[in-house]
Amino acid sequence: MTVAPMDAERRRLTAPLLPLLEPWLRTRRWYAAGAGRGPGLTPVVVSVVREEAPALLHAVLRTGDGQLYQVLLGLRPELPRRLADAAIGAVAEGRWHGWTLYEATEDAALMGVLLRHLAQRTAPHGLRMERATRLPLPVGLVPRPLHADQSNSAVVYGDRLLLKIYRRPEPGPHLEVETLHALTQARCPRTPRLHGTLLSGDTGLVLGLMEDLLPAEGDGWQNAVRQVADCVDGTCPTVPATGGFTAHARALGTAVAEVHTALADAFPRVRVTPDDIAQDAALMTERLKLAAEEVPALARHSSRIARLYDDYARAGARGCPVFAQRVHGDLHLGQALPTPDGWHLIDFEGEPDRPAAERAAPQPVLRDVAGMLRSFEYAAQAGLRTLHERHPEDAPGPRLRRARRAHAWAARNRRAFIAGYADAGGTDPHCHPLPLRAFEADKAVYEAVYEARHRPGWLPIPLGAVHRLARA
Repeated sequence: MTVAPMDAERRRLTAPLLPLLEPWLRTRRWYAAGAGRGPGLTPVVVSVVREEAPALLHAVLRTGDGQLYQVLLGLRPELPRRLADAAIGAVAEGRWHGWTLYEATEDAALMGVLLRHLAQRTAPHGLRMERATRLPLPVGLVPRPLHADQSNSAVVYGDRLLLKIYRRPEPGPHLEVETLHALTQARCPRTPRLHGTLLSGDTGLVLGLMEDLLPAEGDGWQNAVRQVADCVDGTCPTVPATGGFTAHARALGTAVAEVHTALADAFPRVRVTPDDIAQDAALMTERLKLAAEEVPALARHSSRIARLYDDYARAGARGCPVFAQRVHGDLHLGQALPTPDGWHLIDFEGEPDRPAAERAAPQPVLRDVAGMLRSFEYAAQAGLRTLHERHPEDAPGPRLRRARRAHAWAARNRRAFIAGYADAGGTDPHCHPLPLRAFEADKAVYEAVYEARHRPGWLPIPLGAVHRLARA
């Protein structure tokens, strides 16, 4: 990546902040574990958006191993108590000597400054927004941070806009921006409208996006887990313990099919050859091998899952037509928002741990379907965990009954989702059981690695799925 040289003044301003930022970065959810080996942080981009108190700085920093991180930094002579949790540290020297450096996304005043800056259509240098529509940005909206366990950060403005900040920015074209731009142009009713892209004029980095804020109370994951916990326990006020959520699952299948149709119209759709399928199966086998080295519990199922991948490759060699297209790439209940107008899909970045080129490549739509089917199983098991925590003293009998109900809940909603997807014109998953199983297994292996790294207590959930799929 070519980077324009920073002037001496910006380097001078940034230097006293770097000793504070390095240890702070390591505490962030979006910081890659194991990153930063070698020399310390190096500023790649620095923009002083506002110099007087409270000051606002935007920076992209490079760690010792070459990873880029984007930060929005506030500086105040005295930090108000309401911002105490956002503090990074006291600046020891330089222009802001004695001031407190802090996370600016927590400061409504500075996020208002940022919105006004982005609305000005500034020069092509520094932080700017490339507009996707002609609609003016409403700069008077009240900002607040959106707290979520995600690899990016978000700020919402009133009830109308969401600013998504890519903490690990990439050079353009950016997968999510490109996808949302096409869907906005196509007026897709199942995705948020894109208002603009945050760019660094000096580097070509894509830094974030501005989109419509969707009027949703929670996401599909939160709604599903809550319904599982209530109805598996027999306390759901609206439906019996054996029902619930299936109408929502069916409607979600319809929404996903509509988005897939819009994506097929906006991007190239290609026919997958037998060689392509064989190569895909080989990649899944390689991922399984690497995963088993990191998660030893996978090893006992590796041979059977590898045979499943081989069966998928052999079926592809029989010449049945298979098509690939742009897909969501990381589809699960947390990426679906229930709104008064129905389900909407968000976050089109793909699986964050996979290379950008791989995420952007056309894929069979059944990969998205498999991701959502895995999510229904995850929701059932997460709800079951909640119930076990509520009733730790229960005997094995009640625990077993709840486990059976959770399994039945997942099975019903998986069937409902598939029915809604197929009825809306999507590829009928029932007609392609072998690739669907292979994609589910690949997803479950990916989940096992993720959980082993980030949430070891949840590792039994994907391991249970691998066990089921290996013996199907």
